Amino acid sequence: MPNAEMKRFSHPDEVREFPKGRLELVKIGGAMIARAIFEPGWRWATSVQPLVKTKSCEVPHFQYHASGVLMVRMDDGTELECRPGDVSFLPAGHDAWTVGDEPAVVVDFQGMVDYARSK
Repeated sequence: MPNAEMKRFSHPDEVREFPKGRLELVKIGGAMIARAIFEPGWRWATSVQPLVKTKSCEVPHFQYHASGVLMVRMDDGTELECRPGDVSFLPAGHDAWTVGDEPAVVVDFQGMVDYARSK
């Protein structure tokens, strides 16, 4: 039987930084959970796309939106405005950006293992 675990994002196992953003990852219970902080002016297409070199974000996300506003545009044109308290599922194929003057902070339960890694 596995042991109980507890970790804090203030002491992540890994940190990845990219223009106007930061990803803090914790490994717990065999899973990788991430807190992403997207500063005002952050946009996937200009901050992460140059690292991963794909047309749009190919990582699916299952996220809790803790603060700020994150706008998401799926490749099919569907748009979601994610606000604090929202839970979103975003399949692969999207762009996203921070709206306003407050950082968008999300906790992601899926998809961040390889997010923002250079190819």
